[in-house]
Amino acid sequence: MDYSVIDEYINRLIDDTTPAAPVWNIENIKHGKPAAWNYIDGCMMTSLYSIYRQTGEKKYLEFIDSFVDYYVFDDGSIRGYELETYNVDNINEGRVLFDLYRETGKEKYKKAIELLYSQLEKQPRTAAGNFWHKKIYPDQVWLDGLYMAQVFYTRYETEFNGGKNYPDIVKQFKNVYENMYDKRKRLYYHGWDYSKKAFWADKDTGLSKSFWLRSVGWYTVGLVDVIGYFPDEAQNYKNELIEIFKNTVEGLEKYIDPNEKMFWQVVDRGGSEGNYLETSGSAMIAYAMMKGARLGIADKKFAKTGKEVFDGICRKYLTQTDGKLNLGGICLMAGLGPETNRKRDGSYEYYISEPVVENDAKGTGPFVMAYTEVKQLEK
Repeated sequence: MDYSVIDEYINRLIDDTTPAAPVWNIENIKHGKPAAWNYIDGCMMTSLYSIYRQTGEKKYLEFIDSFVDYYVFDDGSIRGYELETYNVDNINEGRVLFDLYRETGKEKYKKAIELLYSQLEKQPRTAAGNFWHKKIYPDQVWLDGLYMAQVFYTRYETEFNGGKNYPDIVKQFKNVYENMYDKRKRLYYHGWDYSKKAFWADKDTGLSKSFWLRSVGWYTVGLVDVIGYFPDEAQNYKNELIEIFKNTVEGLEKYIDPNEKMFWQVVDRGGSEGNYLETSGSAMIAYAMMKGARLGIADKKFAKTGKEVFDGICRKYLTQTDGKLNLGGICLMAGLGPETNRKRDGSYEYYISEPVVENDAKGTGPFVMAYTEVKQLEK
């Protein structure tokens, strides 16, 4: 296909966005929420920085700096951020602060990095050592959280802390692999309640019921990005994660739809009534496969496989209306609990019931990330 239309799509998203009203944050728009620091914008900032690094076009860096500058104040405090919620989602956008600090030298970005790191230092943990997903979810580990917190955590350790906590980072991934991975199906469950008290948790294992695509995608991207930020001198730690990453992508390969070349919203239920091919998780796994092949931590065939998934997304969900490109097939949101929302019970029926939207950054961000890997393949 002509990939230049994707560049046009990215530029339109940028042109239609202000920091106070990002066009890609469909969740905020739907609920009328004021602008605040969040992981959804973080997905876009990370992907746009990758585009900048590849193209060298200053407009991307200027846009990212202008956007993040709006949220970070001179003292390092962050618009709408509340440390006391101990929500690991709020760590994600912090990873672009390392890049902006290096590019601009603005001291406030370093102060904001330290603020977010102070959350991780105090973040509640399970007895096994994993961060709680949020304070309101005691003892719960969600796959999403490994992406949200661990990439930032790794960058901080690599750039500012001499790698002192690499063993902690590796242990948190290993705990997930050992407790949330179904070795028969070769898939990860979305959630694990260490206390086994949550209404959605299996009383024997603490696990949720289903294999939700985007959560598996978050985890897989978290793995490949963390491995990429470990320096050569931490090769022993990298090797432990590389083994997990290889098993993860090799297990996922068999779930690619043979005709559409995408993954299903509930991964192991392809073709079941109500299930659908979903964009965000497919894009995440496509990115992880291509990046893994490029870094030499997965079989070279995954470069081709990941690109096939990316092309599948383009064919099915990249459409044009009134001369504008739109990216569809994006699950707007999904989660587990809390007690006051028993609809979010981790069942198949729940995951297929959430709204499906266009142009939300939980899909567009990973789509652009995958596009940066496609561009590297083309080189």
